[in-house]
Amino acid sequence: MKTKRLYLAGFMGSGKSTLGLILANKIGWDFFDLDKLIEAKFGMKVVDIFREFGEDEFRKAETDTLTEVSKHDDSVISLGGGTIAYGDNLKIVKKHGKLIYLSSSPEKILERLKFKTDRPLFQTTSNVNATREEAMAKIVSMLEKRKPYYSQADLEFSTDRMSVGRSVELLAKIIERKL
Repeated sequence: MKTKRLYLAGFMGSGKSTLGLILANKIGWDFFDLDKLIEAKFGMKVVDIFREFGEDEFRKAETDTLTEVSKHDDSVISLGGGTIAYGDNLKIVKKHGKLIYLSSSPEKILERLKFKTDRPLFQTTSNVNATREEAMAKIVSMLEKRKPYYSQADLEFSTDRMSVGRSVELLAKIIERKL
């Protein structure tokens, strides 16, 4: 493989962390989860960082962490759902490696996230979980806003129809051939 870094982008619930860790193990590379690294720096969950410091402060920490982790060769890096849509993050990713967009339908995303309470963008202003309709509308809106960024990926891979194991097998083969 020519590239030294693979960045996994996609909406929350698309499989970046799950597939990323297994993929990294399969190809013998290190794995970094950007959100987990940021949580370790702050000593709190992403949802709490958003609540206490706001999205702008989180995004600044995200860029700093992305810059740091982009120095590691032979790495699979799971990005946050909105990472590449903020500031110069897409340029950082494209400069240092290959971007893989793990795509999912709004319906599949909602199915995967419906019982999660740690997703800050799915809280209403009163900090309660959004209704199904509110959540679906937010997913569709956010996907539309992020589409120009996701469309710049070197590879798009749908995570809707296959098991995790089959997805990793196929993704590893495609990466070997194309990247």
